[in-house]
Amino acid sequence: MLLGTLLILLLTGTAPASAHAALRASDPEDGSVVKAPPTHITLTFTESVGLLEDSFRVYGPDNRRVHMEEPEHAAGSADTARAALPRDLDEGTYTVAWRVVSADSHPVSGAFTFSVGKPSPTPPAAPADHAEHPVTKSLYDTGRYLAYIAAALLVGTAAFAALCRPPDPGPLRAPLLFGWWTLLVTTLALLILRAPYERGTSPATALDLSAFPDTLNGRPGLALLSRTALLLTAALLVPVLRGRPLRIRVTAGAAFSVALALTWASAEHASAGIQVPVAMTSSVLHLLAMACWLGGLTALLLTLHRATTPPPYATVARFSRLAFTSVTVLVVTGAYQSWRGLGSWSALTGTAYGRTLTVKLAATVFLLLAAALSRRWTALLAVRREAEEREPALVGAAGPPPGPRTTHMTTAAPEALHRRALRRSVLAEVVVAVAVLLVTTVLTGTLPSRAEAEAAKAPEPQVAGLPGAQALTVPYDTGTPGGSGTVQLTMDPGRVGENGLQAVVFGPQGALTFVPEVRVTFTLPAKDVGPIDARLTDRGGYWATNDLTLPLEGAWTMKLTVRVSDIDQVTVERRVRITR
Repeated sequence: MLLGTLLILLLTGTAPASAHAALRASDPEDGSVVKAPPTHITLTFTESVGLLEDSFRVYGPDNRRVHMEEPEHAAGSADTARAALPRDLDEGTYTVAWRVVSADSHPVSGAFTFSVGKPSPTPPAAPADHAEHPVTKSLYDTGRYLAYIAAALLVGTAAFAALCRPPDPGPLRAPLLFGWWTLLVTTLALLILRAPYERGTSPATALDLSAFPDTLNGRPGLALLSRTALLLTAALLVPVLRGRPLRIRVTAGAAFSVALALTWASAEHASAGIQVPVAMTSSVLHLLAMACWLGGLTALLLTLHRATTPPPYATVARFSRLAFTSVTVLVVTGAYQSWRGLGSWSALTGTAYGRTLTVKLAATVFLLLAAALSRRWTALLAVRREAEEREPALVGAAGPPPGPRTTHMTTAAPEALHRRALRRSVLAEVVVAVAVLLVTTVLTGTLPSRAEAEAAKAPEPQVAGLPGAQALTVPYDTGTPGGSGTVQLTMDPGRVGENGLQAVVFGPQGALTFVPEVRVTFTLPAKDVGPIDARLTDRGGYWATNDLTLPLEGAWTMKLTVRVSDIDQVTVERRVRITR
């Protein structure tokens, strides 16, 4: 049953999308002015999203909330959500506040406006409580970070005990128990906090049991529930497997580790985006390699400091090989995941995801340098051990030495020095590894550059209610205080002949603003036609005309002039394609 749930989580993440949902389009469009009241609100995202009971909230011109039906996915489109509106919407501006859950478990939210008939003097404002709650987000992010550390400690310590076979495993019991308990507690805490995290409410609302069923229906909730069941199952199976052969214990441990890693991969960036099956496999391998390396480092450090007898060279050498294999897997899977998340080299410095990834790569380089130093001390220990093993054979062949032996003292002192150096280099690795895990946690909560670019370059949809209409958003800046903003232009139908043109002016804060004059002219340089003045008139909140005639098709140059005062104005040019 548990394996089936994990497989469902794996297979349901194969829809093509970009990790971390971003709004691709809305109907009605942001800032548009529609002639007739729309019957539905439709939002299209860059990836599949999960819906909440309160995913859409609409506020009318009177700042009161508009009653609407519960949102649902459009037929056959997990990336499109829609909700029906009342048919008797009044004239004016409406604000739509939305909040959905990305396929990679992160909630995203936003707001936009549209107007029916004509804009209101002041658009209604969406309440701030629809955004994320800072305390809930901090608690949830802390739980995710602790879960990463606990998983690395649990899986890495178990792998060190099974594969490196230290003669004294006593010091490893504490990190195993600590890792299991910490992972169990943090997983339960994340499961409890999931509902307020998705809804953007305070931690106190976690006590509301009515929201818990919705949490368990989502992919993140199922992943957390599966992780809890895995941990409890492992606790029951450990006493049963204790007396079994090493091969059976290693196989059971490997199966548990893969299943545990799947609970992360099925609800993080790998579960959405391009090449999902490959990304899921890469994510599982990346997490397991990280755990074997970083958790194994902690186990080696505890063995070096707390074991009753120092670990033999064979144990250290086995971990050295395990660490080398883990690092190789990390480099290969990390390179693939970086390419998948970035999308371009310029994103490495031009986006938040790229800059965070750069910090992680720099920390990883320091970690590799510390690991190389540890391998050097391990090699020196091996040379010293070989010298010790050769010395008795040489002594037996040549007979007893003529005087008292001093070789033991001269050999033991360098070996102790090498062991102290190894302890310090391993400790440095552990410290840097904690920093790498912290940056990794931040990275999993950052919008990938590829998704950001996809949302930015998505084609603008047609204006709601105006089939074939063109919509342009033109920024302006007069260089004076309060003299910047954007103008939302709508041309209907945007073809040769008679057109309607509407212009809505927004100020520096994105609110509707009033200016003394808005002027638009059109010129067709290829035919030496123009300028043609659109002759916009103030319609009480927006500027418009219904008799703009453009006689020829081609690439017209539109000049937009915005005058914000008697002496301050600015002119901006844009190319507009007019077709027949």
